[in-house]
Amino acid sequence: MYQNKVNLIGFLGNDAEVHTNNNRSFTVLSLATKSSYKKEGKYISHTEWHRCVVFGKLSEFAGTLKKAHISRSKANYASREYDSKKTDFKAAHLGGAGRFDP
Repeated sequence: MYQNKVNLIGFLGNDAEVHTNNNRSFTVLSLATKSSYKKEGKYISHTEWHRCVVFGKLSEFAGTLKKAHISRSKANYASREYDSKKTDFKAAHLGGAGRFDP
């Protein structure tokens, strides 16, 4: 069986951004996850940023979240491609939150 799921636990980098488009509201969250490893006796840490988009009733709650709030997002993972005008970067990834726990 195949699953397209991502489970992220991290801190919000900004206050939630609530948007409305064609009478449908959605909330965009900037979620930071951190990992670290030891290299040559020193710890190296890396922060990865994730853009989470929340729809429906869950969007109303997610819109109340503030910067530095610890959150867990369980989502279907989706990717899209685009051409950046500033760099040679050609792909971006995003997930639509299916479940969001504060």
